[in-house]
Amino acid sequence: MNKWKVAFFAITGLFIILITVIVVWATSPVEEDPIPAPHNNVAQTDSILLVETTADDFEKLAMKYLADSLNKSALPVDFVIGENIVLESELTVFGVTVPFSMEFDPIVNEDGNIRMKQTSMNVGKLNIPPITVLKLLSDSVEFPSWVIVRPNEEEIFVDLSRLRLYSGSKVRAKEIDLKNDRILLEIIVPNK
Repeated sequence: MNKWKVAFFAITGLFIILITVIVVWATSPVEEDPIPAPHNNVAQTDSILLVETTADDFEKLAMKYLADSLNKSALPVDFVIGENIVLESELTVFGVTVPFSMEFDPIVNEDGNIRMKQTSMNVGKLNIPPITVLKLLSDSVEFPSWVIVRPNEEEIFVDLSRLRLYSGSKVRAKEIDLKNDRILLEIIVPNK
């Protein structure tokens, strides 16, 4: 058999194996971390400050707390907060860079944490399921412990009860109304 035929079949076989591995990885179920039990306990001696802010200021604050993690990630990630929360990044597949964006609707839980439910997605001209993009995001970006990517639920859970501010203060979301540019947060300051 000609050595060129052998090389052709070897390269074709490797390409088929590579495509199969990528498809199996992208469609395999994801083991998700469970949402931790809330621990936003407020002592009677704690002071609670109600802070109202705008989407623009909230975006700056979120980027400040996420900057270290996002700068170390394999994927460039950016958040834009307007009438909804948009996560923007880009994938490099076979040497081709494909931009993608996902839109999220923030939902405030009773415990003051935030669920960002994915509402729409744009991955160039590709038709990729949101679960696959969120799985890739979870595997490629090392978010802080208080940000949990949940691909099976198509959401990102922001556990504000685990976010610590200056001198042991804590934060809880009270209301997020992006359409009216109004975000209410509670800052819990320990007095002991």
